[in-house]
Amino acid sequence: MQIVEREKLLGESEIPKLLLKFSIPAIVGMLVNGLYNFVDMVFIGNGVGPLGIAGVRMGFPIIVINMAFSMLIGIGANSLISIRLGQKRKEDAEVILGNALMGMIIIAALLTIAGLIFMNPLLKVFGASEDVMPYAQGYLSIILYGAIFQMIGMGMNNFIRGEGNPKVAMITMLIGAILNTILDPIFIFVFKWGIEGAALATILSMAVSAIWVLYYFLYGKSLLKIRKPNLKIRKDIIKSIITIGLAPFSMQLASSVLIIFMNKGLSHYGGDIAVSAMGIINNVAMIFMMVVFGINQGAQPIIGFNYGAQKYDRVKTTLKYAIGAATIVVTIGFISTRLFSAQIIGIFSNDPELIALGAKGLKRFLIFMPIIGFQVVSSAYFQAVGKPKQSMLLSLSRQVLILIPMVLILPKFMGLEGLFTAGPVADLFSSILTALFLVFELKHLDKQHENGRVNTDPRLGDI
Repeated sequence: MQIVEREKLLGESEIPKLLLKFSIPAIVGMLVNGLYNFVDMVFIGNGVGPLGIAGVRMGFPIIVINMAFSMLIGIGANSLISIRLGQKRKEDAEVILGNALMGMIIIAALLTIAGLIFMNPLLKVFGASEDVMPYAQGYLSIILYGAIFQMIGMGMNNFIRGEGNPKVAMITMLIGAILNTILDPIFIFVFKWGIEGAALATILSMAVSAIWVLYYFLYGKSLLKIRKPNLKIRKDIIKSIITIGLAPFSMQLASSVLIIFMNKGLSHYGGDIAVSAMGIINNVAMIFMMVVFGINQGAQPIIGFNYGAQKYDRVKTTLKYAIGAATIVVTIGFISTRLFSAQIIGIFSNDPELIALGAKGLKRFLIFMPIIGFQVVSSAYFQAVGKPKQSMLLSLSRQVLILIPMVLILPKFMGLEGLFTAGPVADLFSSILTALFLVFELKHLDKQHENGRVNTDPRLGDI
Protein backbone atom coordinates (compact mmCIF):
# COMPACT_ATOMS: atom_id res chain seq x y z
CA MET A 1 0.00 0.00 0.00
CA GLN A 2 1.50 3.35 -1.08
CA ILE A 3 1.80 6.26 1.34
CA VAL A 4 -0.91 8.37 -0.34
CA GLU A 5 -3.36 5.45 -0.32
CA ARG A 6 -2.54 4.71 3.31
CA GLU A 7 -3.07 8.34 4.33
CA LYS A 8 -6.46 8.40 2.62
CA LEU A 9 -7.45 5.07 4.18
CA LEU A 10 -6.45 5.89 7.78
CA GLY A 11 -7.26 9.58 7.68
CA GLU A 12 -10.52 9.69 5.76
CA SER A 13 -12.28 6.29 5.71
CA GLU A 14 -15.38 5.70 7.83
CA ILE A 15 -14.20 4.62 11.29
CA PRO A 16 -16.47 1.57 11.90
CA LYS A 17 -15.56 0.02 8.54
CA LEU A 18 -11.90 0.95 8.95
CA LEU A 19 -11.72 -0.57 12.44
CA LEU A 20 -13.40 -3.70 11.14
CA LYS A 21 -10.98 -3.86 8.20
CA PHE A 22 -7.97 -3.67 10.46
CA SER A 23 -9.31 -5.59 13.45
CA ILE A 24 -10.62 -8.75 11.80
CA PRO A 25 -7.21 -9.79 10.41
CA ALA A 26 -5.57 -8.71 13.68
CA ILE A 27 -8.11 -10.73 15.69
CA VAL A 28 -7.48 -13.78 13.53
CA GLY A 29 -3.76 -13.25 13.96
CA MET A 30 -4.01 -12.92 17.74
CA LEU A 31 -6.38 -15.90 18.00
CA VAL A 32 -3.96 -17.89 15.93
CA ASN A 33 -1.17 -16.89 18.30
CA GLY A 34 -3.30 -17.90 21.28
CA LEU A 35 -4.10 -21.20 19.63
CA TYR A 36 -0.45 -22.27 19.95
CA ASN A 37 -0.84 -22.73 23.71
CA PHE A 38 -4.52 -23.69 23.51
CA VAL A 39 -3.86 -26.50 21.03
CA ASP A 40 -0.78 -27.63 22.97
CA MET A 41 -2.86 -27.79 26.16
CA VAL A 42 -5.67 -29.77 24.52
CA PHE A 43 -3.39 -32.38 23.00
CA ILE A 44 -1.11 -32.55 26.04
CA GLY A 45 -4.10 -32.89 28.37
CA ASN A 46 -5.56 -35.74 26.34
CA GLY A 47 -2.27 -37.35 25.29
CA VAL A 48 -0.07 -36.85 28.34
CA GLY A 49 -2.47 -36.08 31.21
CA PRO A 50 -3.01 -33.45 33.94
CA LEU A 51 0.67 -33.53 34.95
CA GLY A 52 1.58 -32.52 31.40
CA ILE A 53 -0.73 -29.50 31.65
CA ALA A 54 0.84 -28.60 34.99
CA GLY A 55 4.30 -28.94 33.41
CA VAL A 56 3.47 -26.43 30.69
CA ARG A 57 1.94 -24.11 33.29
CA MET A 58 5.10 -24.24 35.42
CA GLY A 59 7.30 -23.36 32.46
CA PHE A 60 4.99 -20.63 31.22
CA PRO A 61 6.60 -17.74 33.18
CA ILE A 62 9.75 -18.13 31.07
CA ILE A 63 7.71 -18.24 27.86
CA VAL A 64 5.83 -15.12 28.94
CA ILE A 65 9.13 -13.30 29.55
CA ASN A 66 10.07 -13.97 25.93
CA MET A 67 6.67 -12.66 24.84
CA ALA A 68 7.22 -9.58 27.01
CA PHE A 69 10.42 -8.67 25.17
CA SER A 70 8.71 -9.33 21.85
CA MET A 71 6.00 -6.82 22.80
CA LEU A 72 8.56 -4.36 24.19
CA ILE A 73 10.24 -4.05 20.80
CA GLY A 74 7.35 -4.93 18.49
CA ILE A 75 4.59 -2.77 19.94
CA GLY A 76 6.93 0.01 21.01
CA ALA A 77 8.45 0.32 17.54
CA ASN A 78 5.07 -0.05 15.83
CA SER A 79 3.65 2.90 17.75
CA LEU A 80 6.57 5.04 16.60
CA ILE A 81 6.29 3.77 13.03
CA SER A 82 2.57 4.59 12.89
CA ILE A 83 3.18 8.12 14.16
CA ARG A 84 6.11 8.65 11.75
CA LEU A 85 4.04 7.52 8.79
CA GLY A 86 1.26 9.85 9.91
CA GLN A 87 3.89 12.61 9.84
CA LYS A 88 5.01 11.48 6.33
CA ARG A 89 8.46 10.41 7.53
CA LYS A 90 8.89 7.05 5.81
CA GLU A 91 12.71 6.98 5.97
CA ASP A 92 12.62 7.46 9.74
CA ALA A 93 10.07 4.65 9.98
CA GLU A 94 12.46 2.29 8.15
CA VAL A 95 15.29 3.20 10.53
CA ILE A 96 13.02 2.24 13.43
CA LEU A 97 12.15 -1.04 11.65
CA GLY A 98 15.82 -2.00 11.19
CA ASN A 99 16.75 -1.18 14.77
CA ALA A 100 13.76 -3.14 16.07
CA LEU A 101 14.81 -6.25 14.12
CA MET A 102 18.34 -6.16 15.49
CA GLY A 103 17.02 -5.59 18.98
CA MET A 104 14.81 -8.67 18.71
CA ILE A 105 17.65 -10.88 17.49
CA ILE A 106 20.04 -9.82 20.27
CA ILE A 107 17.44 -10.15 23.03
CA ALA A 108 16.23 -13.57 21.79
CA ALA A 109 19.77 -14.95 21.79
CA LEU A 110 20.39 -13.74 25.35
CA LEU A 111 17.07 -15.13 26.59
CA THR A 112 17.74 -18.56 25.07
CA ILE A 113 21.18 -18.83 26.67
CA ALA A 114 20.00 -17.59 30.06
CA GLY A 115 16.90 -19.79 30.00
CA LEU A 116 18.82 -22.98 29.26
CA ILE A 117 21.43 -22.25 31.93
CA PHE A 118 19.01 -21.39 34.72
CA MET A 119 16.00 -23.49 33.72
CA ASN A 120 16.11 -26.09 36.50
CA PRO A 121 16.63 -23.73 39.45
CA LEU A 122 13.97 -21.40 38.04
CA LEU A 123 11.42 -24.20 37.77
CA LYS A 124 12.04 -25.07 41.42
CA VAL A 125 11.50 -21.44 42.39
CA PHE A 126 8.30 -21.44 40.34
CA GLY A 127 6.97 -24.22 42.54
CA ALA A 128 7.28 -27.28 40.28
CA SER A 129 6.81 -30.51 42.26
CA GLU A 130 8.92 -33.61 41.72
CA ASP A 131 6.09 -35.15 39.70
CA VAL A 132 5.68 -32.11 37.44
CA MET A 133 9.39 -31.26 37.00
CA PRO A 134 10.18 -33.80 34.20
CA TYR A 135 7.26 -32.54 32.11
CA ALA A 136 8.23 -28.89 32.59
CA GLN A 137 11.86 -29.62 31.69
CA GLY A 138 10.92 -31.62 28.61
CA TYR A 139 8.67 -28.89 27.24
CA LEU A 140 10.75 -25.85 28.13
CA SER A 141 14.14 -27.21 27.02
CA ILE A 142 12.84 -27.38 23.43
CA ILE A 143 10.70 -24.22 23.47
CA LEU A 144 13.69 -22.07 24.50
CA TYR A 145 15.49 -22.88 21.24
CA GLY A 146 12.58 -21.31 19.37
CA ALA A 147 12.77 -17.97 21.23
CA ILE A 148 14.19 -16.15 18.23
CA PHE A 149 11.41 -17.45 15.96
CA GLN A 150 8.74 -16.35 18.42
CA MET A 151 10.39 -12.95 18.81
CA ILE A 152 10.60 -12.22 15.08
CA GLY A 153 7.28 -13.79 14.11
CA MET A 154 5.26 -12.04 16.81
CA GLY A 155 7.24 -8.82 17.11
CA MET A 156 7.59 -7.91 13.44
CA ASN A 157 4.03 -8.90 12.68
CA ASN A 158 3.09 -5.66 14.43
CA PHE A 159 4.88 -3.71 11.70
CA ILE A 160 2.91 -5.39 8.94
CA ARG A 161 -0.30 -4.19 10.57
CA GLY A 162 1.21 -0.80 11.30
CA GLU A 163 2.01 -0.10 7.66
CA GLY A 164 -1.56 -0.94 6.64
CA ASN A 165 -1.48 -4.62 5.59
CA PRO A 166 -3.51 -6.48 8.24
CA LYS A 167 -4.40 -9.34 5.88
CA VAL A 168 -0.74 -10.20 5.35
CA ALA A 169 -0.24 -10.10 9.14
CA MET A 170 -3.13 -12.51 9.53
CA ILE A 171 -1.74 -14.94 6.97
CA THR A 172 1.64 -14.86 8.69
CA MET A 173 0.21 -16.07 11.98
CA LEU A 174 -2.31 -18.40 10.34
CA ILE A 175 0.41 -20.38 8.59
CA GLY A 176 2.18 -21.15 11.87
CA ALA A 177 -0.97 -22.04 13.79
CA ILE A 178 -2.29 -24.41 11.14
CA LEU A 179 1.08 -26.15 10.96
CA ASN A 180 1.19 -26.45 14.77
CA THR A 181 -2.32 -27.95 14.84
CA ILE A 182 -1.26 -30.53 12.24
CA LEU A 183 2.08 -31.42 13.85
CA ASP A 184 0.85 -31.63 17.46
CA PRO A 185 -1.26 -34.82 17.11
CA ILE A 186 1.33 -36.38 14.78
CA PHE A 187 4.21 -35.85 17.19
CA ILE A 188 2.22 -36.71 20.34
CA PHE A 189 -0.03 -39.59 19.25
CA VAL A 190 1.68 -41.04 16.16
CA PHE A 191 5.37 -40.64 17.00
CA LYS A 192 4.71 -40.97 20.77
CA TRP A 193 7.01 -38.05 21.59
CA GLY A 194 4.75 -36.80 24.39
CA ILE A 195 5.20 -33.29 25.74
CA GLU A 196 8.50 -32.89 23.87
CA GLY A 197 6.59 -33.47 20.62
CA ALA A 198 4.20 -30.63 21.44
CA ALA A 199 7.15 -28.29 22.05
CA LEU A 200 8.86 -29.33 18.81
CA ALA A 201 5.66 -28.76 16.82
CA THR A 202 5.40 -25.27 18.31
CA ILE A 203 8.92 -24.08 17.49
CA LEU A 204 8.83 -25.51 13.96
CA SER A 205 5.59 -23.65 13.33
CA MET A 206 7.00 -20.42 14.73
CA ALA A 207 10.07 -20.79 12.53
CA VAL A 208 7.91 -20.91 9.42
CA SER A 209 6.04 -17.74 10.50
CA ALA A 210 9.31 -15.92 11.21
CA ILE A 211 10.74 -16.80 7.79
CA TRP A 212 7.54 -15.56 6.14
CA VAL A 213 7.75 -12.20 7.96
CA LEU A 214 11.40 -11.65 7.02
CA TYR A 215 10.69 -12.51 3.38
CA TYR A 216 7.84 -9.97 3.32
CA PHE A 217 10.03 -7.09 4.49
CA LEU A 218 13.00 -8.12 2.34
CA TYR A 219 11.38 -9.12 -0.94
CA GLY A 220 7.60 -8.74 -0.57
CA LYS A 221 5.26 -5.87 -1.42
CA SER A 222 5.82 -4.05 1.86
CA LEU A 223 5.72 -0.27 2.25
CA LEU A 224 8.71 -0.42 4.60
CA LYS A 225 11.85 -2.40 3.80
CA ILE A 226 14.63 -3.94 5.86
CA ARG A 227 17.76 -2.12 4.68
CA LYS A 228 21.30 -2.98 5.76
CA PRO A 229 22.30 0.57 6.87
CA ASN A 230 19.27 0.69 9.19
CA LEU A 231 20.40 -2.45 11.08
CA LYS A 232 23.04 -0.44 12.90
CA ILE A 233 21.80 0.09 16.45
CA ARG A 234 21.04 3.69 17.40
CA LYS A 235 20.73 4.28 21.12
CA ASP A 236 18.23 7.12 20.77
CA ILE A 237 15.87 4.96 18.71
CA ILE A 238 16.16 1.95 21.01
CA LYS A 239 15.51 4.24 23.98
CA SER A 240 12.36 5.63 22.34
CA ILE A 241 11.14 2.14 21.39
CA ILE A 242 11.61 0.95 24.95
CA THR A 243 9.89 4.06 26.33
CA ILE A 244 6.75 3.42 24.29
CA GLY A 245 6.85 -0.38 24.62
CA LEU A 246 7.47 -0.35 28.35
CA ALA A 247 3.77 -0.54 29.22
CA PRO A 248 2.94 -3.79 27.36
CA PHE A 249 6.35 -5.17 28.34
CA SER A 250 5.74 -4.44 32.01
CA MET A 251 2.29 -5.99 31.78
CA GLN A 252 3.67 -9.20 30.31
CA LEU A 253 6.56 -9.27 32.77
CA ALA A 254 4.06 -8.77 35.55
CA SER A 255 2.08 -11.67 34.13
CA SER A 256 5.15 -13.83 34.53
CA VAL A 257 5.59 -12.75 38.16
CA LEU A 258 1.89 -13.26 38.75
CA ILE A 259 2.00 -16.79 37.32
CA ILE A 260 4.89 -17.61 39.64
CA PHE A 261 3.04 -16.43 42.75
CA MET A 262 -0.18 -18.04 41.55
CA ASN A 263 1.52 -21.38 40.83
CA LYS A 264 3.15 -21.47 44.23
CA GLY A 265 -0.18 -20.70 45.89
CA LEU A 266 -2.07 -23.24 43.79
CA SER A 267 0.51 -25.91 44.55
CA HIS A 268 0.35 -25.14 48.27
CA TYR A 269 -3.43 -24.93 48.67
CA GLY A 270 -4.61 -27.32 45.95
CA GLY A 271 -1.70 -29.44 44.70
CA ASP A 272 -0.79 -30.26 41.08
CA ILE A 273 -4.44 -30.65 40.09
CA ALA A 274 -5.09 -26.99 41.02
CA VAL A 275 -2.10 -25.92 38.91
CA SER A 276 -3.55 -27.83 35.96
CA ALA A 277 -6.99 -26.30 36.51
CA MET A 278 -5.63 -22.75 36.46
CA GLY A 279 -3.62 -23.56 33.35
CA ILE A 280 -6.84 -24.46 31.58
CA ILE A 281 -8.73 -21.45 32.97
CA ASN A 282 -6.07 -19.07 31.72
CA ASN A 283 -6.11 -20.65 28.27
CA VAL A 284 -9.88 -20.32 28.03
CA ALA A 285 -9.78 -16.69 29.16
CA MET A 286 -6.92 -15.97 26.78
CA ILE A 287 -8.94 -17.02 23.74
CA PHE A 288 -11.45 -14.25 24.44
CA MET A 289 -8.71 -11.80 25.46
CA MET A 290 -6.87 -12.46 22.20
CA VAL A 291 -9.92 -11.10 20.40
CA VAL A 292 -9.72 -7.97 22.56
CA PHE A 293 -5.99 -7.70 21.86
CA GLY A 294 -6.77 -8.05 18.16
CA ILE A 295 -9.19 -5.12 18.40
CA ASN A 296 -6.38 -3.19 20.09
CA GLN A 297 -3.99 -4.08 17.29
CA GLY A 298 -6.53 -2.98 14.70
CA ALA A 299 -7.24 0.30 16.48
CA GLN A 300 -3.61 1.18 17.21
CA PRO A 301 -2.50 2.32 13.72
CA ILE A 302 -5.77 4.22 13.24
CA ILE A 303 -5.41 6.04 16.56
CA GLY A 304 -1.67 6.59 16.14
CA PHE A 305 -1.96 7.93 12.59
CA ASN A 306 -4.84 10.30 13.33
CA TYR A 307 -3.23 11.48 16.55
CA GLY A 308 -0.07 12.28 14.60
CA ALA A 309 -2.18 13.98 11.91
CA GLN A 310 -4.07 15.95 14.62
CA LYS A 311 -7.46 14.51 13.66
CA TYR A 312 -8.70 14.18 17.22
CA ASP A 313 -12.37 13.51 16.42
CA ARG A 314 -11.31 10.36 14.56
CA VAL A 315 -9.14 9.36 17.52
CA LYS A 316 -12.10 9.54 19.91
CA THR A 317 -14.45 7.79 17.51
CA THR A 318 -12.01 4.92 17.03
CA LEU A 319 -11.62 4.54 20.79
CA LYS A 320 -15.40 4.47 21.28
CA TYR A 321 -15.97 1.74 18.72
CA ALA A 322 -12.99 -0.29 19.96
CA ILE A 323 -14.30 -0.25 23.54
CA GLY A 324 -17.78 -1.24 22.36
CA ALA A 325 -16.51 -4.15 20.28
CA ALA A 326 -14.25 -5.41 23.07
CA THR A 327 -17.10 -5.26 25.59
CA ILE A 328 -19.34 -7.37 23.34
CA VAL A 329 -16.61 -10.01 23.01
CA VAL A 330 -15.89 -10.37 26.73
CA THR A 331 -19.61 -10.44 27.53
CA ILE A 332 -20.01 -13.39 25.18
CA GLY A 333 -17.11 -15.03 27.00
CA PHE A 334 -18.74 -14.36 30.35
CA ILE A 335 -22.04 -15.96 29.29
CA SER A 336 -20.27 -18.98 27.79
CA THR A 337 -18.28 -19.68 30.95
CA ARG A 338 -21.45 -19.44 33.04
CA LEU A 339 -23.45 -21.89 30.93
CA PHE A 340 -20.85 -24.39 29.72
CA SER A 341 -18.04 -24.36 32.30
CA ALA A 342 -17.78 -28.14 32.73
CA GLN A 343 -17.98 -28.79 29.00
CA ILE A 344 -15.23 -26.25 28.32
CA ILE A 345 -12.87 -27.82 30.87
CA GLY A 346 -13.75 -31.24 29.44
CA ILE A 347 -12.16 -30.27 26.12
CA PHE A 348 -8.77 -30.45 27.83
CA SER A 349 -9.20 -33.52 30.01
CA ASN A 350 -11.60 -36.29 31.00
CA ASP A 351 -10.29 -36.37 34.58
CA PRO A 352 -13.39 -35.90 36.84
CA GLU A 353 -11.48 -34.12 39.61
CA LEU A 354 -9.88 -31.70 37.19
CA ILE A 355 -13.19 -30.98 35.44
CA ALA A 356 -14.99 -30.27 38.73
CA LEU A 357 -12.29 -27.96 40.10
CA GLY A 358 -11.70 -26.28 36.77
CA ALA A 359 -15.39 -25.52 36.20
CA LYS A 360 -15.73 -24.02 39.67
CA GLY A 361 -12.60 -21.90 39.26
CA LEU A 362 -13.65 -20.75 35.78
CA LYS A 363 -16.91 -19.28 37.06
CA ARG A 364 -15.25 -17.52 39.99
CA PHE A 365 -12.12 -16.21 38.25
CA LEU A 366 -14.01 -14.58 35.35
CA ILE A 367 -16.98 -13.18 37.25
CA PHE A 368 -16.18 -9.57 36.20
CA MET A 369 -15.20 -10.46 32.66
CA PRO A 370 -17.69 -8.01 31.01
CA ILE A 371 -15.65 -4.97 32.15
CA ILE A 372 -12.22 -6.29 31.16
CA GLY A 373 -12.58 -5.20 27.53
CA PHE A 374 -12.98 -1.56 28.52
CA GLN A 375 -9.97 -1.68 30.82
CA VAL A 376 -7.64 -3.29 28.28
CA VAL A 377 -8.63 -1.11 25.30
CA SER A 378 -8.48 2.11 27.31
CA SER A 379 -5.04 1.25 28.69
CA ALA A 380 -3.77 0.55 25.18
CA TYR A 381 -5.11 3.89 23.95
CA PHE A 382 -2.50 5.77 25.99
CA GLN A 383 0.21 3.63 24.45
CA ALA A 384 -1.05 4.32 20.91
CA VAL A 385 -0.85 8.10 21.38
CA GLY A 386 2.66 8.00 22.83
CA LYS A 387 1.84 8.32 26.55
CA PRO A 388 3.67 5.34 28.03
CA LYS A 389 3.53 6.36 31.70
CA GLN A 390 -0.24 6.39 31.86
CA SER A 391 -0.49 3.20 29.81
CA MET A 392 2.01 1.40 32.01
CA LEU A 393 0.28 2.45 35.22
CA LEU A 394 -3.15 1.32 34.03
CA SER A 395 -1.82 -1.92 32.58
CA LEU A 396 0.07 -2.75 35.75
CA SER A 397 -2.86 -1.82 37.98
CA ARG A 398 -4.63 -5.02 36.96
CA GLN A 399 -1.64 -7.36 36.81
CA VAL A 400 0.56 -6.06 39.63
CA LEU A 401 -0.72 -3.25 41.83
CA ILE A 402 -3.95 -5.03 42.72
CA LEU A 403 -3.85 -8.64 41.57
CA ILE A 404 -0.54 -9.78 43.05
CA PRO A 405 -1.35 -8.43 46.54
CA MET A 406 -4.74 -10.17 46.31
CA VAL A 407 -3.04 -13.43 45.31
CA LEU A 408 -0.84 -13.18 48.37
CA ILE A 409 -3.48 -11.99 50.87
CA LEU A 410 -6.83 -13.64 50.04
CA PRO A 411 -5.65 -17.29 50.23
CA LYS A 412 -4.62 -16.73 53.85
CA PHE A 413 -8.30 -16.23 54.68
CA MET A 414 -10.07 -18.17 51.92
CA GLY A 415 -7.57 -20.86 50.89
CA LEU A 416 -7.86 -21.99 47.26
CA GLU A 417 -11.06 -19.94 46.86
CA GLY A 418 -8.98 -16.83 47.57
CA LEU A 419 -6.79 -17.49 44.54
CA PHE A 420 -9.85 -17.79 42.30
CA THR A 421 -11.32 -14.60 43.83
CA ALA A 422 -8.20 -12.45 43.35
CA GLY A 423 -8.82 -12.06 39.63
CA PRO A 424 -12.25 -10.43 39.75
CA VAL A 425 -11.20 -8.08 42.57
CA ALA A 426 -8.35 -6.80 40.38
CA ASP A 427 -10.62 -6.52 37.34
CA LEU A 428 -13.11 -4.34 39.22
CA PHE A 429 -10.75 -1.85 40.83
CA SER A 430 -8.42 -1.49 37.83
CA SER A 431 -11.42 -0.69 35.62
CA ILE A 432 -12.53 2.05 38.00
CA LEU A 433 -9.03 3.57 37.96
CA THR A 434 -8.88 3.37 34.16
CA ALA A 435 -12.23 5.13 33.81
CA LEU A 436 -10.96 8.06 35.88
CA PHE A 437 -7.82 8.40 33.75
CA LEU A 438 -9.75 8.17 30.49
CA VAL A 439 -12.24 10.90 31.45
CA PHE A 440 -9.36 13.27 32.20
CA GLU A 441 -7.54 12.32 28.98
CA LEU A 442 -10.55 12.91 26.74
CA LYS A 443 -11.06 16.36 28.26
CA HIS A 444 -7.39 17.10 27.54
CA LEU A 445 -7.83 15.84 23.98
CA ASP A 446 -10.73 18.22 23.48
CA LYS A 447 -8.49 21.11 24.52
CA GLN A 448 -5.84 19.98 22.02
CA HIS A 449 -8.54 19.87 19.36
CA GLU A 450 -9.53 23.45 20.14
CA ASN A 451 -5.89 24.57 20.02
CA GLY A 452 -5.20 22.56 16.84
CA ARG A 453 -2.01 20.95 18.06
CA VAL A 454 -0.63 17.59 19.20
CA ASN A 455 1.19 17.20 22.50
CA THR A 456 3.96 14.93 21.24
CA ASP A 457 6.62 13.79 23.68
CA PRO A 458 9.75 15.80 22.70
CA ARG A 459 11.92 12.75 23.26
CA LEU A 460 10.17 11.07 20.32
CA GLY A 461 10.23 14.02 17.96
CA ASP A 462 13.91 13.86 17.04
CA ILE A 463 13.98 10.33 15.67
